[in-house]
Amino acid sequence: MALDALCLAAAAHELRAALLDARVDKVYQPGRNEVVLAMHTYGGNEKLLLCAEPGLARAQLTGLGRENPATPPVFCMLLRKHLTGGRLTAIVQPQGERILRFSFDCTDELGDKVERHLILEAIGTGTNLIFTDGEDRILASTRRMEGDIASGKRQVMAGLYYRLPDPVAGFPPLIRREIEFRGKESVEAGVARLEEEIKQGEFTPTLLLKDGKVSDFSFLPILQYGPTVENVSFPDFKTLLDRYYAEKEMGQRASQRAGGLQKTVQTLRDRARRKVANQQRELAQAKDRENLRRKGELITANLYRLEKGMTRAAVEDYYEPDCPTVEIALDPRLTPQQNAAKYFKDYAKARTAEEILTAQIAKGEQEAEYLESVLEGIALAEGDRDLNEVRRELEQGGYLRGKKAAKREMKTASKPLELRSSMGLRISVGKNNTQNDLLTCKAAGKWDWWFHAQGHHGAHVILWTEGSEPDDQSVEEAACLAAWYSQGREADKVAVDYTQVKYVKKPAGAKPGMVVYTTYQTAMVKPQTL
Repeated sequence: MALDALCLAAAAHELRAALLDARVDKVYQPGRNEVVLAMHTYGGNEKLLLCAEPGLARAQLTGLGRENPATPPVFCMLLRKHLTGGRLTAIVQPQGERILRFSFDCTDELGDKVERHLILEAIGTGTNLIFTDGEDRILASTRRMEGDIASGKRQVMAGLYYRLPDPVAGFPPLIRREIEFRGKESVEAGVARLEEEIKQGEFTPTLLLKDGKVSDFSFLPILQYGPTVENVSFPDFKTLLDRYYAEKEMGQRASQRAGGLQKTVQTLRDRARRKVANQQRELAQAKDRENLRRKGELITANLYRLEKGMTRAAVEDYYEPDCPTVEIALDPRLTPQQNAAKYFKDYAKARTAEEILTAQIAKGEQEAEYLESVLEGIALAEGDRDLNEVRRELEQGGYLRGKKAAKREMKTASKPLELRSSMGLRISVGKNNTQNDLLTCKAAGKWDWWFHAQGHHGAHVILWTEGSEPDDQSVEEAACLAAWYSQGREADKVAVDYTQVKYVKKPAGAKPGMVVYTTYQTAMVKPQTL
């Protein structure tokens, strides 16, 4: 969620208790839109993170380390010049705004006491971090805003005086819905009550979990979602926000990496398909080779009528019942015998080309299908480990340039998804070709059962039976998983083939995840997870 005004007020209350009168020891800028102030307090050292990244904007204490650039940005150097040694005197939030103003007492180059302000605007896509002097003249900002003088749209740039953005009417959507759900008071009265409670420090940092994954956070338990969402209380916003944003940032990085890898594989797949299309056109031309042989034989049969220098030969086509006259193009630089030989040579080349092209087309189609399966592996990836495994697969296949990081990569190896059927049987789901090979060709026993969506790229699913006959419910659930973890997951029903592992073979030289199978059954199931 974006940090709403009420939640920001609760976080600010926590910051005041921990940081007021603290001294700025160091200033870092790990990212373009985030600043970390190392603060020395009476109780010890704290790190204040101010982030103005859209979708990630917040002010919090943090215990997480961040990698800083080798050369500090200009904004960071300016903050170091003015704020180092300064004391934090106030943290002010304008009423109902997603804005925090951090005020500092500092000393300038002449040794005079001056006031400086660092203003965080956590406003959607317009997030910003603005540094001003004691008169509120802007010294610098992480985002320059040109504005429009004619329309009165605000400008944010060095040398201008800072002014607040236009207020946004309304209440935080999550809190409004929560007050309405509880039904004890009006939204206006509920918000006013919550504001007063926050001022008194009466709030509970709460993380919302859906299916075990972070979903949202608030300053009070959220009941509107019922049992589908778990509320987890935290002792402070520092711990809560570190966990929430660490997972969110990891997800964003994984999404960006997945997007880049997906684009690369799509390019490789499209290139393979274009190559196959070109080869198919060449093959169509090669299949006309019999016409080349006929022309060579017709020239040979009419050598006595032909001379060097002729460009065309009009001869009777004795291959046809009525022997029609046909014209054959000749190279005037060649003798009739040489022209005939050229046609025979082109015929031989076309025959060889057909054999080669047929094999190349089959190989190209297999490659395109394989790359399509890699795309499905990227779609099923649940984090960096899964993506690293897909990348290593492509590197080993020669599609990507390899890296000299074998030890590091071994540490990040991912594992298949592990589940249990309603009857307690273990079910494993391969999320990429590497995991599919591991499950089907190495880990599973010949009496275990193998599942795969028919006609779709997707996971190999293993139902572990240890030699016993599986129950119908477990078979159906394994089939549903195979349908869900495939390209057919959006369909109402998917055909899933299943058989014992002993009937599944990997052809010699086949690419990762590619197998053939016999003696199978097919189930029509609805794609779903357990």
